[in-house]
Amino acid sequence: MADHGLDLGEGLIDDSTPAFRDRRRQAQVREQLSAALAGRYRIERELGQGGMATVYLARDLKHNRDVAIKVLRADIAATIGAERFLREIQLAAKLTHPHILPLYDSGEADGALYFVMPNVEGHSLRERLDQTRQLPVEEAVRVTSEVAGALDYAHRHGVVHRDIKPENIMLHDGHAMVADFGIGKALGEVEGEGVTKAGMSVGTPAYMSPEQAAGETVDGRSDVYSLGCVLYEMLVGEHDLPSIRRELAESLEEITTTFSYRVTSGVFLDAYLGDAEVARLYRELYHEDHTWRVP
Repeated sequence: MADHGLDLGEGLIDDSTPAFRDRRRQAQVREQLSAALAGRYRIERELGQGGMATVYLARDLKHNRDVAIKVLRADIAATIGAERFLREIQLAAKLTHPHILPLYDSGEADGALYFVMPNVEGHSLRERLDQTRQLPVEEAVRVTSEVAGALDYAHRHGVVHRDIKPENIMLHDGHAMVADFGIGKALGEVEGEGVTKAGMSVGTPAYMSPEQAAGETVDGRSDVYSLGCVLYEMLVGEHDLPSIRRELAESLEEITTTFSYRVTSGVFLDAYLGDAEVARLYRELYHEDHTWRVP
């Protein structure tokens, strides 16, 4: 009988399992990437994987610095296409803001689509929430204000993020930085052309606006909606949608005249305000003595 396993000294490992095949495929991608980027970047190790991409720690040989290289999944890369991907990345690379994680480089290497970012010393908001579950009100408001400022800047330059969530908010040196600008639009343009079939939809359901979930065209207000969901999670410690709908609707009864929001279907909001106004209102409504100004 044929032996369908590998003995690595710790028993027989079944090489026919999906997990094994996935690890083997990831190893092949890393080897191909290392060969394609040789002379420019030295791949050190894998930092993590998501539904869309794998992130590697690498050394920028020209500038002698550590960077993070995000490589799109092969099926996602094939659906988006190199031309569309690089076009959207170029737009995102032009964004220069203290609360937007910059893009250093991008390209295609042996069929793999990648972009290069700083290797941020710190952690994501998701990691912070995993540790503490809830944030102090003052910290939650500061993070929200900084992200709102980044979104306002991006929206004024014609870029909508489409996937604001704790995983895409980095906490560095006490401040928030928004990552992954540009990818959402590239995915949004091809949604329905194979991206969903490949197992990847644009946005994250727990933070997705109703119009985005319905597949409608979105603008900056969709990002503001997602940021509101993130703020709720920072304060309450959960992102359960029924809870958000119930408690947010109750809270809005008190502050709706100040925020000029309309409650839709008894739950979420259609915002008439822009991102900069939201950031300003957070500051104006929040006292230094940790109390809220309620009209």
